[in-house]
Amino acid sequence: MSRSPELLLPAGSLDKMRAAYDFGADAVYAGQPRYSLRARNNEFKLEELQTGIREAHERGKLFYVASNLLPHNSKIKTYLADMAPVIAMKPDALIMADPGLIMMVREKWPEVPIHLSVQANTVNYMGVKFWQKLGISRIILSRELSIEEIAEIRQECPDMELEVFVHGALCIAYSGRCLLSGYFNHRDPNQGTCTNACRWDYKVHDTTGDQSGDVAPQVIRFDMNQALEEANQSFAACGGAERHPLADKTYLLEESNRPGELMPIMEDEHGTYIMNSKDLRAIEQIEKLVAIGVDSLKIEGRTKSLYYVARTAQAYRRAIDDAVAGRPFDVTLLADLEGLANRGYTPGFLERHQTQDYQNYLYGHSQAKKSQYAGDVIGVDEEGLAIVEVKNRFGVGDTIEVIHPEGNRMVPLQQLYSGKTGEAIEVAAGNGIRVKANLGQPVAGALLARCF
Repeated sequence: MSRSPELLLPAGSLDKMRAAYDFGADAVYAGQPRYSLRARNNEFKLEELQTGIREAHERGKLFYVASNLLPHNSKIKTYLADMAPVIAMKPDALIMADPGLIMMVREKWPEVPIHLSVQANTVNYMGVKFWQKLGISRIILSRELSIEEIAEIRQECPDMELEVFVHGALCIAYSGRCLLSGYFNHRDPNQGTCTNACRWDYKVHDTTGDQSGDVAPQVIRFDMNQALEEANQSFAACGGAERHPLADKTYLLEESNRPGELMPIMEDEHGTYIMNSKDLRAIEQIEKLVAIGVDSLKIEGRTKSLYYVARTAQAYRRAIDDAVAGRPFDVTLLADLEGLANRGYTPGFLERHQTQDYQNYLYGHSQAKKSQYAGDVIGVDEEGLAIVEVKNRFGVGDTIEVIHPEGNRMVPLQQLYSGKTGEAIEVAAGNGIRVKANLGQPVAGALLARCF
């Protein structure tokens, strides 16, 4: 039997932290707003950090504090004073990236474990050995590594803890070092204020040029099938070897929330570079990562929903436990993750190709189990009805999946009542209302998903 790696979940709030632990996480990570890469949408002020660390230790779990920004001079001056109350709370480790900040912490608090952030871009075993000599206790490896490269690092550095991302958003730049947000919004991603410009809704406009090389917008209508046919004809006409003349054109991007603001981009033979990456999903690779001896498997998403935290924790917990016990991968876990909001999934750089069995399952059978976050069971009334905080529309006749740490079950929804009047209703219209539902055996704290 293999050694079980740590399952590490994001904690954007105390409620999400508790859900992560309830559904199988061994540890969570949360960031200080001023010194992590989640300065926005971050509920962990000092009081919340203290509560989170205390509750984690009461459960026998681990709590890591992210302090992994790449600071400018102004933040260097305040860093040690601001960190002192956090260190007093005794987090299980700090996640850090900047060599200067690491040196300051090592000098003042040498007993505090430091995990090297993915922001440091560690991609080889000599880099791991370098940081090990400086007293780093864990390396969070770059997302750009393959499984084979991770295995080689494990072989060369057997006594260093290694952490690998297995699920969540991927950057279009090298492990978070993207300049788009700073360029468009003057918000530096490496200071914790990324606006996720890579995920905006862009439209492409053609341009006309003049003799000076300047470009002006020219609105075009785009037909994908026609474009593919023309591209194939052009490629065949030039023997598949010559550079297509359209490859040197300048194009203008327009984001849906900024009409009229046209941003020039260039396209070469490799494509355009302002693109939206698919999300990482490496649940199929868990067995290999466990066999390699990776110490921690990490899920990204401190700004994601409570539902996301619970679903991913539950799915990856089962995948890890199966891998450790030598059981085959359960392909139904793929469908569980399909129900989460995602931008399409990819194993990233870990593996370029999936097995045919997984591909057949994913594109053939998982369509039979689509689901959407429906609501939270926040209590049970005196008649045994579940009190539901609605997140998305559902109604009588729907099949509802009740998601709970003790196990999930499917319930055909036959009765639904208004949370205000108690009258029978047919539909819970959407986010922001409360209803009561007959779920058979309601469990307070459960999450609900509508299956369709």
